[in-house]
Amino acid sequence: MPRIPLCLAAAVLVFSSAAAQAARVDRVEISGLDEEMTENVRVSLALHDAIGKEVSGRRLGYLIREAENQTRKALEPFGYYSPSIDVQRDREDGAVAVRIVVDPGQPVRVRNRDIAIIGAGGQDRYLARDLANFVPGEGGVFHHPDYDGSRNRLSRRLAERGYFDAEFASRRVEITRADHAADIDLVWTSGERYNMGPTTFSQSPERVVNDELLERLVYWDEGSYYHQGRLDRLRTSLTRLDYFSTIDIEPMVEDANAEREVPIQVSLTPAKRSIYTSGLSYGTDSGAGIRLGVERRYVNMRGHKALAQIDYAQRRKTLTVQYRVPAFAWLDGWYTASLQAADEQTDYVDTRRVELVGSRSGQYNERLNLVASMHLLRERWAYAPEEDPDNPVDPGDEFAGALYRYATFAYPSLRAEYIDVDDRLFPTAGIGGSMTLRGGVEGAASDATFAQLHARASWFRGIGDSSRLIVRGELGHTFTDALVAMPPSLRFYAGGDRSIRGYDWREVGPRIPARDGRKAYALGAKNVVTASVEFERYFTQTIGAAVFVDSGDAFDGTSPDWRTGVGIGARYKSPVGPLKLDIARGLDDPDSSFTIGLSIGAEF
Repeated sequence: MPRIPLCLAAAVLVFSSAAAQAARVDRVEISGLDEEMTENVRVSLALHDAIGKEVSGRRLGYLIREAENQTRKALEPFGYYSPSIDVQRDREDGAVAVRIVVDPGQPVRVRNRDIAIIGAGGQDRYLARDLANFVPGEGGVFHHPDYDGSRNRLSRRLAERGYFDAEFASRRVEITRADHAADIDLVWTSGERYNMGPTTFSQSPERVVNDELLERLVYWDEGSYYHQGRLDRLRTSLTRLDYFSTIDIEPMVEDANAEREVPIQVSLTPAKRSIYTSGLSYGTDSGAGIRLGVERRYVNMRGHKALAQIDYAQRRKTLTVQYRVPAFAWLDGWYTASLQAADEQTDYVDTRRVELVGSRSGQYNERLNLVASMHLLRERWAYAPEEDPDNPVDPGDEFAGALYRYATFAYPSLRAEYIDVDDRLFPTAGIGGSMTLRGGVEGAASDATFAQLHARASWFRGIGDSSRLIVRGELGHTFTDALVAMPPSLRFYAGGDRSIRGYDWREVGPRIPARDGRKAYALGAKNVVTASVEFERYFTQTIGAAVFVDSGDAFDGTSPDWRTGVGIGARYKSPVGPLKLDIARGLDDPDSSFTIGLSIGAEF
């Protein structure tokens, strides 16, 4: 019988022993920490990556020994440098369960801190405010993300305010574990502040508007102090013009002159000149229809815009033409002339309207937009008369015997739109709304004297990380003694997706009674008041649900007859705003047992 070499036998014995100790890591439990720290420990553990895998005894021993060091390192960013860590393991039927019990101990707190800006930036009151808000403060836990965020924010703010030569004179943090103390030494030298140099516009591959038009958007004087916010405002103004597909604004710091004036290079790529739109539509009142439109982003080198749009349905037709001219003399905005013609012929109403509007819009600031306009309106309307058994109406002519009314109104209008929210597509904090005031005088190209006030507001409040509360309100009132002379387009309505859900569009308010299986028809009212409370909760980053209650009325008297609707909805966060699908039920004798509403887009 051949003899086995001693070294080979030893190797086989070692291999067999290791194989015998191989095990599958079943689970890793971490206890004694809050959720944030637990998650950071979990992602730091090499042992966690072995869950569900078969590992050798030697590899398992190494992973368990390293678990203590990896846990310790994972706690340091939270200010815990001296934790007590007990790594336990249970082995049963070839599976290993590991439990890491942690007592984080006493956190490291800031004992001393020297945080300063030396040079011209040290006299900048805005940077002084940023220094005062630096965290962590003395006595606070030395939380690494807070410290890094504050340090990087100050470095960024120095650049934003034109201190391009700023650098660290000292950047040191000393941790004394025995004293559970951190000493911060963080000092910048700012250098001198730079100024705004000449601004140059470049349009490529072709120039589509005059540079003189764009230069009007540069509101600062050459030689004034540099601030990134000025470039951001210029970018916003250029974006609103909608002439360009890409906008690149670059401060050319390396080309600054001896007076530290930084040239600003604006590179622009023109957008497609014409926008064509088309679509199909259907409404229970209007019938099937088609929508066609064309918009010219820039008609000429002066930046004028033009738009034409037609909505042609079986019983409702609208034609709109519009021409806009840039206006920068007062506030960034537009001079706009528009003409709209509308023809609606349903079972209950026959109305035709032509309206000419001239307006001037202006962006007062980033939150407030103002519009002043003059309207010239000519409208004809009639409601189908009640049936007379002795004189039946020809089925082919619903409006035989109807009394047609005509109205002409010329009136000014002022509108203010205010939005102050954290995110315009999906706000979780803030308020937004609009207010419109308009009115005319009998004898001054108007058939009646009237004044109208109409206000809307929405308030948003985030609740936790995945929920929000939305409260909306609307109030409108018409001051007039001649309501009968007011055409349908100058009256108030309630009901529908943007008003009182659970009721059809314009269902709430004075109406012609239903007959012959047809729904009642809204006449419009002198006043309107609505209110809504909605709660949304998102189960993923994009998908959620909502519950809501809406109430209100459109009315002619002194007090509303409240109509209330309740419902539920599905929510989806799309790139252009929330997609909302609502199912609602009116509680006060609605025409339909349930209504279904679908909307998409920004909240405002």
